[in-house]
Amino acid sequence: MPKTSARLPVLKTYKLYIGGKFPRGESGRVAPARSLDGRAHLANYCVASRKDFRDAVVAARKAQPGWAKATAYNRGQILYRAAELAELRRAELEAELHRAGVRDAAAEVDAAIDRLVHHAGWTDKFSQLFSSVNPVATPHFNFTFPEPTGVVVAVCPDAPALLGLVSLIAPAILSGNACIVLASETAPLVAIAFAEILATSDLPGGVVNVLTGSRAELASHFASHMDVNAIVDGSGDADLAAKLRGGSAINLKRYAARTLAAKEWFGAKAEDPFWILDTVEMKTAWHPIGL
Repeated sequence: MPKTSARLPVLKTYKLYIGGKFPRGESGRVAPARSLDGRAHLANYCVASRKDFRDAVVAARKAQPGWAKATAYNRGQILYRAAELAELRRAELEAELHRAGVRDAAAEVDAAIDRLVHHAGWTDKFSQLFSSVNPVATPHFNFTFPEPTGVVVAVCPDAPALLGLVSLIAPAILSGNACIVLASETAPLVAIAFAEILATSDLPGGVVNVLTGSRAELASHFASHMDVNAIVDGSGDADLAAKLRGGSAINLKRYAARTLAAKEWFGAKAEDPFWILDTVEMKTAWHPIGL
């Protein structure tokens, strides 16, 4: 037999997820994804630029009205379908976490799937919990109820990479918002693997958009973009938080911090239904009482 040289493996380049598609980054930049100890070169991923973020905002704004008009029951079905697909592809998610150096990848995947199911159950219940009928001094009915705020940016914690992502986006999209997600910097690949699951679910393209890249590079653009309505920050980085809050003052976009320790993402704090309120607006309507 002829001699063969040692074969080099073909490493996958993980693309961005924008508008239901997987484009390469506009700038053409890629970065190596490494294990937590820095020794293993796992794959390559695209580094999102300002233009990629702006494209994601356009995709989210286009998708958001249709998603908000879907019935609460239908949104719950779609989130549950995403959980079903994640369960079917759990081995892939576990493998991504394992090779990134996560010790108990199975527990994190379990928690992420369970959290999707948890939030799927809130789609047709949160409005009942947070709405009210208000007493007024005129012959009117006065109702206050929540409506989605629009386009939400979610900045993921470095760890847990998958559970943190799910815990940030689920309470935002269940009410009818669309999201742009910046994945974990230390374990970005699992976010794109999860995006591949979303792409094959019933979730409309553009409702969730996933970027990989540098927080430091993109934070100022998140904060200053005039068509972003809210930022949910799970990074735990005080300097980043100050930058996001400062820029958010330009168009009065909401800012919500999720400062949880790594273990707390697995507990009740990270599935608090009051997180839903951070990305909704309360609307009040008056209706005359017929005589």
